[in-house]
Amino acid sequence: MTPRRPLHPAWLVAGALALLLLAGVLGDNGALQLWRLRADVDALHRDVQVLEAENERLSRAIAELRDDPSVLERIAREELGLVRPGERVLRFPKSARPDAAAGSPAAPAPGPRSP
Repeated sequence: MTPRRPLHPAWLVAGALALLLLAGVLGDNGALQLWRLRADVDALHRDVQVLEAENERLSRAIAELRDDPSVLERIAREELGLVRPGERVLRFPKSARPDAAAGSPAAPAPGPRSP
């Protein structure tokens, strides 16, 4: 049996430094985790900017609805199909119907809705 040689102190120091380096890079508070957290913070900043822009757009829309009666009228006409008394609404088909191209009479357009 050969006698066992004691470890050289330089190897002990090198091993300890290697362990500290691995812990500093791969540990819970290491460099890789810091890099991931910075990427998350950047993504959150971008999300906040998008949401702030959307918030600003919605705030302007709310202000228009409160202050400008023509906006309410436009919405009532376009989305609800409302008309003023005495007005006529002419509706045109958005695309040509196959039976209209064959020469058959088209169905009459629906009359105007009243408020």
